Amino acid sequence: MTNPTAAMLVIGDEILSGRTRDANMHFLAGELTKQGIDLNEVRIVSDDHDAIVAAVIALKDGFDHVFTSGGIGPTHDDITADCIAAAFGDTIDVRADAVALLSAHYKRQGTELNDARLRMARIPDSASLIENPVSVAPGFTIGNVHVMAGVPAVFQAMVATVLPTLTGGAPVLSQSLRIDRGEGDIAGPLGELAAEFADLSMGSYPFQRDGAYGANVVIRGQDGARVTEAMARLVAIFPGTPV
Repeated sequence: MTNPTAAMLVIGDEILSGRTRDANMHFLAGELTKQGIDLNEVRIVSDDHDAIVAAVIALKDGFDHVFTSGGIGPTHDDITADCIAAAFGDTIDVRADAVALLSAHYKRQGTELNDARLRMARIPDSASLIENPVSVAPGFTIGNVHVMAGVPAVFQAMVATVLPTLTGGAPVLSQSLRIDRGEGDIAGPLGELAAEFADLSMGSYPFQRDGAYGANVVIRGQDGARVTEAMARLVAIFPGTPV
C-alpha cells in the first residue's frame, strides 16, 4: 500500500534571515507520520509574490497534500492568501464568514476590528475555513492546499483540525540503534543489509562525542515485523545500544 504524499511550504523572510527558527516542520512531520502520510518535501520561500505562487503551483501538482505556514496575519507583508488565490486562479476578498468569527472574537475582547485585522478575513472564494481555536483568525483549505499560520501554537491547532479530515495510509514504524563506530566502519555491512531489506528505509546519522565517533542507525517501514527482523540482523552485526 502506497501512502498519500505531502509537501510543506514555509513562507517568511524571518525564517530565511535566521531571525526565527522554524518549529512547524518538525511538528508536522511527526503528525503526518502518525497519520500514514509521507512528508516528502519541504521548501522555504521569502515573502515574494511570484516565488510563493510558483512554489504553490509546483507542490500542489506534485503531491497529494500541501501544507503552508506563515504569511496570513494582519501586516503588509502577509501576502500568502493572495498568492494562494493567484496559484489557483481564484478571486479573493474579505469573506463574511471569516469576518463573523473575527468580529465576535474582538467584541469579546473589547478590541476594534480595524482594517489591519480585517486582512485576516481575506480568503479565496472557493476555499473552506480551517478552525483556529487559539486566536480565531482562520486558515483555509483550497484544493489540496492547507494554508495555516506561522505561529507554532496556532499552526499546531490548525493541523489538529485538518488531519482528521484526511485519509492516511499505514503509519511508519521505526527502531534505532546507537553504534559506537565511525560510519566508515559500518557503511559496507549496512549497505548490504539495506539492499537485503529493500522494502525498508535505513538511515545512518553520525555523531562525535568526547572525541569518539559513532552513528545512530534508524530503520523505518510500515511492516513492524520486517523492521524488527532487520534490527535484529543489525544488532547481530554491530552490537549497540537501542536509542
